[in-house]
Amino acid sequence: MRSGKSFYVTTPIFYVNDAPHIGHAYTEVAADVLARWHRQAGDDTWMLTGTDEHGEKILRTATANGVSPKEWADTLVEKSWRPLLETIDVANDDFIRTTEPRHEEAVQTFLQKLYDDGFIYAGEYEGFYCVGCEEYKQESELVDGSGPYEGQKVCAIHSKPVELLQERNYFFRMSEFADRLLALYNERPDFVQPESARNEVTQFVKQGLSDLSISRSSFDWGVKVPWDDSHVVYVWFDALLNYITAIGYGDDSSDKLERLWPGVHIVGKDILRFHAVIWPAMLMAAGLEVPQRVYGHGWLLVGGEKMSKSKLTGIAPTEITDTFGSDAFRYYFMRAIAFGQDGSFSWEDLSARYQSELANGFGNLASRVLAMVTRYFEGSVPAASEYSDDDLHVQQVVADAASAADAAIEKLAIHDALAHIWTIVDELNGYITEQQPWVLAKDDAQRDRLATVLYTVTEGLRALAVLLAPVTPVATDKLWTALGVVDSLGALADQPIRDAGRWGQLPAGTVVGRLEALFPRIETTND
Repeated sequence: MRSGKSFYVTTPIFYVNDAPHIGHAYTEVAADVLARWHRQAGDDTWMLTGTDEHGEKILRTATANGVSPKEWADTLVEKSWRPLLETIDVANDDFIRTTEPRHEEAVQTFLQKLYDDGFIYAGEYEGFYCVGCEEYKQESELVDGSGPYEGQKVCAIHSKPVELLQERNYFFRMSEFADRLLALYNERPDFVQPESARNEVTQFVKQGLSDLSISRSSFDWGVKVPWDDSHVVYVWFDALLNYITAIGYGDDSSDKLERLWPGVHIVGKDILRFHAVIWPAMLMAAGLEVPQRVYGHGWLLVGGEKMSKSKLTGIAPTEITDTFGSDAFRYYFMRAIAFGQDGSFSWEDLSARYQSELANGFGNLASRVLAMVTRYFEGSVPAASEYSDDDLHVQQVVADAASAADAAIEKLAIHDALAHIWTIVDELNGYITEQQPWVLAKDDAQRDRLATVLYTVTEGLRALAVLLAPVTPVATDKLWTALGVVDSLGALADQPIRDAGRWGQLPAGTVVGRLEALFPRIETTND
């Protein structure tokens, strides 16, 4: 059932200069979990991801590999970026490429409007440019180089020398929007989150904004400036527009923009300023609504440093999924790291959580419950009789967890949502230990009590399957099938997640099936 609400969530569009690592996958999974949750809630949901294929960095990388920029982008998209989504089970609704006509034409439409309205002018610019960031850098953003770059100024992020560029470019009058941006941050405290990100952006804008150079004339790999084809659009100005070009900006035949915009942007904190300063200023100039929210999550750290291909610290997602599976990948990164903060990746922690939380906690719970229903009631879920205080407590835990998890998702606190859901896992495991159904089964006088206990834990599994489906879609789909409720309740993806905590939805008499291990034992070796 449709809720009447819309939820449009985006990831950044990623540069195709290299293959994706788990830092990219982390962002994709976060957006996908949010999208899956809102779809199950009945919201009009749309998830967008894609690739950024213009700019000098792509041009140089392609040239170094002896191919055209388009050939380079095509190869990386089809061999690396689209397969990533399958590897980690991302159910995106659209995949935008900035080389698509629908994007390039809409970028030109947007730019022409700003030009016609007087927000763009021609001028000279000189500054330090980092090709890796595709961004002009202030002196404060540079550090002294070391090793082969000793004596040079390097980008603090990429640790590579910047280039001093002087060009005649077109500029966007971004400085005119400083006051409006500060008012936005003040009036809507949740516009930029988490709070640390909001404070950073606010302080940056308070220092004053300069106009933004939005074109380049020293190379031609990009969207042509519509009134001057000797210039191409600055890659970030081009790329940011994907969030509206993908949902119909400039296309009068589409209702998606009106239906879905404004959206929620999930981005890494290193590109926060582009999304929380430049992007809303662009939208204000065009007379469009600013995003609903910009959320700058933290970095994945390896050895105390940000994940980076250039520093050889990038880990391919398949290195994890080939051993632990996609569900474990998704669960681990959403549970182990407080969303919004930096988090250190550890093989040891991943392995430990897989075993204790997924295999022993959730997987073993599901296996035990269905095995007992099969053993004691020939596979038919028994009807509950009179509920005891212990049973009612389980029902309350389930209801509270479902409600709290939904509230956490609304705040984009995915890790908190999972923590709330996991109280059900812990409660059901503890309840089984206390009620000892294997003892009850030995006493015919306790048959009704045994039925109530097994209905309680099986109904608890029903709620868990619904609530965990956005995070562990493979395992929960197996569980849903084994619960035998597809015919009576419908597909798992169609279960209203905000109603998951309502007790008694599992029909008594449902015949459960055999459940294979949701999280099989993994043998690890110490080298």
